[in-house]
Amino acid sequence: DISDYRAIQPEFGTNEDFDELLKGLHDRDIKFVMDLVVNHSSDEHEWFKQSRSSRDNPYRDYYHWWPAEKGKPNYRWSFFDPKGEAWKYNSLTDAYYLHYFAQKQPDLNWENPKVRQEVYDIMKYWADKGVDGFRLDAFQFISKDLDFPPLPEGYEKEVIKYYGMGPNIHPYIKEMYDQVLSKYDVFAVSEGAGSSFEDAHALVDKDRNELQMAYHFEAGDMVRDLSGYTLETFKEIHSRWDSAFAEKGWLSVFLANHDKARMVNRFGNPSPQFRAPSTKMLNTFILSMRGTPYCYYGDELGMTNINFDSIEQYQDIAAINGYEKVKSEGGDLDQYMAELKFLSRDNGRTPMQWDDTENAGFTTGNPWLPVNSNYREINVEVQQNESNSCLSHFKEMIDLRLKTPALIYGAYEMVEPNHETVYAYTRSYNDQQYLVVLNFSDQTSSIDLSNFDLSDVSINNYQVLNKEGSTLNLEPYQAVIFKTK
Repeated sequence: DISDYRAIQPEFGTNEDFDELLKGLHDRDIKFVMDLVVNHSSDEHEWFKQSRSSRDNPYRDYYHWWPAEKGKPNYRWSFFDPKGEAWKYNSLTDAYYLHYFAQKQPDLNWENPKVRQEVYDIMKYWADKGVDGFRLDAFQFISKDLDFPPLPEGYEKEVIKYYGMGPNIHPYIKEMYDQVLSKYDVFAVSEGAGSSFEDAHALVDKDRNELQMAYHFEAGDMVRDLSGYTLETFKEIHSRWDSAFAEKGWLSVFLANHDKARMVNRFGNPSPQFRAPSTKMLNTFILSMRGTPYCYYGDELGMTNINFDSIEQYQDIAAINGYEKVKSEGGDLDQYMAELKFLSRDNGRTPMQWDDTENAGFTTGNPWLPVNSNYREINVEVQQNESNSCLSHFKEMIDLRLKTPALIYGAYEMVEPNHETVYAYTRSYNDQQYLVVLNFSDQTSSIDLSNFDLSDVSINNYQVLNKEGSTLNLEPYQAVIFKTK
């Protein structure tokens, strides 16, 4: 993670390059939101180098240390540690430091006001440069109970409940709002929304003067193994969260990010026959729901999982640690590799596929991960010139959303909620109403729309529309948006 909060990593350029990028974006009316990782830093940051050098160093309390003479600290689980252990012993000062993530990512001590001021000053530095917002990485974990009491039995089933939303998180966010967010034309979105609707509302409700938006991960996390998900669960989760924020607060809607495999592999169908229609259908969903849509790079094209065959091909620390854990426990490595091929984060981190040149036009150097072998067929250049491509459909959906208040702010109501293969809902705002109909199946599906007086077809990801009386017969993964009279 970050070893210098005011510098650009040399592989990506210089601060001057950043300034040029930011100006170019603003000239094109594009906003720039910066990823801010302040739950932890890199162990290569000067703060940590100083902190671990001696117990009386001024930077000692920038991190969480537990002196060994007090005995081994109570167990804390680590997301990325090979043994799942969040306390790492440091022999130089005979103490343990805390890392909720990797060993090279020591957690910052937000209970120290000097640390908080450092963070606010960093935010001001980038806000003064002109950034438009901050994505606050792992932010729900910043506040800790410094006694680190024993975890209750079964904690692993509710990690966020016991690790997130610590005792002082809201005073700290209010302090951040007062010092930074209220002083600049910027917004902040938290990676994580706690473990309940109450937690999420406390973060983002306008009258709280804290954050402006948060990601909840219940929808993205529903695909956990090779069994995939059910449409019933998909509908229930999205409907429940929409209902909880229908009148107050604002969240995001998304199906993929850098910590997930590709959207079309998890929620659609990556086969040559159905990759494009299912990609269009899923993007229609994202861009027709309430909340700010987040569309992960490549999903506008229908980029797919890369399908590595051996553990040596992976860069993801979670994948590698998981493999070693299964191996050491004598588990089923074939089963683990099959799940990894489907779910690994590296699937979503391959280079963007711009064109059919070497490395898909992403770089002339050596990319961190190889380019997916299908880049010659799936790339921006090809799809820009095809009116029926995933990218063209994505642009049409963005255009429709931007000019249709009902799709942004409108009330949401499901239609035939128990339908096994079709997800249908209305979005209504003032005198506008739109009906969204999505077939989540690789088979044709039908739905009765006799309760609706349909007007124009605003979006259709197929060239055909098969309607017989009040029955709409949908092609596999067909997505249609109607305007109602």
